[in-house]
Amino acid sequence: MTGERLQLFEKPKLQSPRLIMGFSGWMDSGDVSTGTVQGLIDKLQAQPLARISATGLYIYNFPGTLEWASMFRPHARIKDGTIEQYAFPSNDFYYDVKSNLILFIGKEPNMLWEEYTNSIFSLCEQFEVGMIYFIGSVSSLVPHTREPRLMCVISDSQLKDRFKHYGVKFTNYEGPASLATYLSFRCQELNLSMVNLIAAVPAYVQGNNPKCIEAMTRRLIGMLDLTLNIDDLKRTTEVFEQKLNELVSQQPDLAGNISRLEEDYDNDIFDNELGELKTWLEQQGIRLD
Repeated sequence: MTGERLQLFEKPKLQSPRLIMGFSGWMDSGDVSTGTVQGLIDKLQAQPLARISATGLYIYNFPGTLEWASMFRPHARIKDGTIEQYAFPSNDFYYDVKSNLILFIGKEPNMLWEEYTNSIFSLCEQFEVGMIYFIGSVSSLVPHTREPRLMCVISDSQLKDRFKHYGVKFTNYEGPASLATYLSFRCQELNLSMVNLIAAVPAYVQGNNPKCIEAMTRRLIGMLDLTLNIDDLKRTTEVFEQKLNELVSQQPDLAGNISRLEEDYDNDIFDNELGELKTWLEQQGIRLD
């Protein structure tokens, strides 16, 4: 079934490409997962490569409140009584030869995780993918006024030396698992390398978060050694942050809570990322409290 589910459109010449993945739904707070990958697809003018058929992967009719059930339904657009669009979940691969990248945007399936991931690994095998990058995000108690933090999960401990220089924080977690974690777990048995880069998005900021998308894109550009102009993302981030600061200034209670988040963030950075500097200062007799 894996071969039938994966529909390959063409076979471009790629040299052990990197695969960049984003999923909607789980781990897409602030649209960072899908927004970052879609932004790269647009900027690179990446071309369609393949698709995973959605047949049998998703639950569309789920009991519960309208708000809860709507999360599972296909999306429709009706104008003046005419149905213009009826969209089922899509799972599409794109490619760019110049940057040697394959990019994927999909939706976590409700069922058949093993079959779904087999389709992804089948494509990886066909193109001899060298490294998989999953881009994700979670709501966290972090301030919007600081550089977004990146948490990191790796498929192999030997990858730590490769990514620790990017200022990521290796994750400690126990709880409900994502598809990305399942992919990373399976990579161990398939001798594939995978890293999950998860942005911490301020929980009090709802909807699309341009600042976190820009930060994730900028970090990826550095990791992948890409040449891309992201001035448009920076301008959007500046406007977004200015409007957000104006709204916060009108709510003293929220402003106070954000100040405490800033203090916690700065202390964590100093204790964990500037540990050697802290030790040196203490050795010089300089008190830090």
